[in-house]
Amino acid sequence: MTHAGIRVQEMNPAKLTALYKRQFEMSKVSAGETVCCITDLTTRREYIQSAFAAAESLGADVYEMCVNSVPSWTKVGVPTVGQCKGTLEAVIKADLVVVFHVPLFTRWLKDVMEAGARVLMIIDAPDELEQLMSPPGLKDACKYAHELYSNTTDVHVTSEAGTDLRYSRGQYPVMTQWGFADEPGHFDHWGGGHIHTFPNEGSANGTVVFQPGDIVILPYCRYVVDPVHLVVENGFITSIEGGLDAKLMRDWLEDNKEGPDDRDPYALSHLGWGLNPQAMWHALALNGDLPERHRASMRTFPGNFLFSTGPNTQGGGKRATRGHYDVPMRDCTVALDGKTVIEKGRIVDPKMIVERIKIV
Repeated sequence: MTHAGIRVQEMNPAKLTALYKRQFEMSKVSAGETVCCITDLTTRREYIQSAFAAAESLGADVYEMCVNSVPSWTKVGVPTVGQCKGTLEAVIKADLVVVFHVPLFTRWLKDVMEAGARVLMIIDAPDELEQLMSPPGLKDACKYAHELYSNTTDVHVTSEAGTDLRYSRGQYPVMTQWGFADEPGHFDHWGGGHIHTFPNEGSANGTVVFQPGDIVILPYCRYVVDPVHLVVENGFITSIEGGLDAKLMRDWLEDNKEGPDDRDPYALSHLGWGLNPQAMWHALALNGDLPERHRASMRTFPGNFLFSTGPNTQGGGKRATRGHYDVPMRDCTVALDGKTVIEKGRIVDPKMIVERIKIV
């Protein structure tokens, strides 16, 4: 079945097992290890079949744990593991946990990572899994950016559209994804290639302006069509002005308030940038707005500044709101302690630039 405005899958499904094997090799799956696949009733069966075949070919033991909830970017923090007795204990014992939905902002994910398991999230369509496979050098670039960001105190983000935002960092750790889960206690996303952290509480101040061509990747999946002007004061958005996109943002954040005095949806959440050269800003126009085709790519294209609102529990904070809003912004200039690393949406630090591989 095809849908108007949606580009149909172009990859031969028979290639999936080879792709999974390559991904599992990058994630250091080896003989004698246990791979736990956490699925739900919407998970593509060909993904499970490919994961099983790939793990078996590498000599690993593999099993599936199907849960009865369907977490997504718009329903983060759903505790799918640990509600049923014995599930958390089983997952903690695995070497690689492969999750086919969004486990972020959950307590069980924190427990599993602290136990040393490697965690890989797979939530994108087959074409994207092939296109976004981590290229050589991406992990090194992400590690370098991680260290740079970790040693930064003051961040200044500007744009010709009117963005002028400052925030301090150091209260929360930098989190980095390079597209495969090869280190103990590491979480990654197939298609990843970006870094982010949460600003120090109360430190963010200034203005943020979304311009046409920026992307609301959560909760919607759409290009911004008219400017949105935000005022940020002491870590919270205090004003949202504009047309349709401003209305959509206000309605989502308001709808996720726990009460009339709840400001958590308006707090600034993770802030960072993309480095994956395999991701393309124009993919949303090319492939249509089906979320499955853009869960990784729109967050990770090189030089975007990813602005977000809402929860910060993933970094150790206390905000667990579902008022989460993700906007990868184009054409921003990012300076770390006065040193420009991204200029008008282009990465200028050579150690963060990775060569793109063309997929034939």
